[in-house]
Amino acid sequence: MAKRDIKVVNIVVSTSLQHDIPLEKMASTLSNTEYNPEQFPGLVIRIKEPKTSALIFSSGKVVCTGARSMDKVEESIRKIIKSLEKIGIKITIKPEIKIQNIVASGTVGMDLNLNILAMKLRNTEYEPEQFPGLVYKLIDPEIKATFLLFSNGKIVCTGTKSETEVNKALDKLIDNLKKVKR
Repeated sequence: MAKRDIKVVNIVVSTSLQHDIPLEKMASTLSNTEYNPEQFPGLVIRIKEPKTSALIFSSGKVVCTGARSMDKVEESIRKIIKSLEKIGIKITIKPEIKIQNIVASGTVGMDLNLNILAMKLRNTEYEPEQFPGLVYKLIDPEIKATFLLFSNGKIVCTGTKSETEVNKALDKLIDNLKKVKR
């Protein structure tokens, strides 16, 4: 079997700071924010290091995206809490972080015939005129994952909630690909 390799490229998490947040004040005080309440009720804050973005709602709910590890997620949340301190909001709790989605990308280490896979695998969508990748939803009681498969063997995996799940999903994918190859 050729070399397989997959890396986490984005972790989407949600949390609650359990405190009302004055978004207007944040937007007018902090330079790394965008807030257009008539278009969307959340404030966007961009963090340079680690390179992440977060949506902050007046209820204190936060959705953070862009981190590649849980350490970076936690660092981003700490930086948001520090930003809030600058405008007089003291967050005293340690927010409980919940992973919503992990996106990983990599390779299965072999070329893929997407036409054959579209016919032989269940739960696929393949419209080569619209998009060069095949969408494959893994049906497994233990793992929910959706893959984008490309003919050069490159893959994107989404819908998992942990790095362990990413690797289990990749194992299942490769098993299913081997079955089709026979």
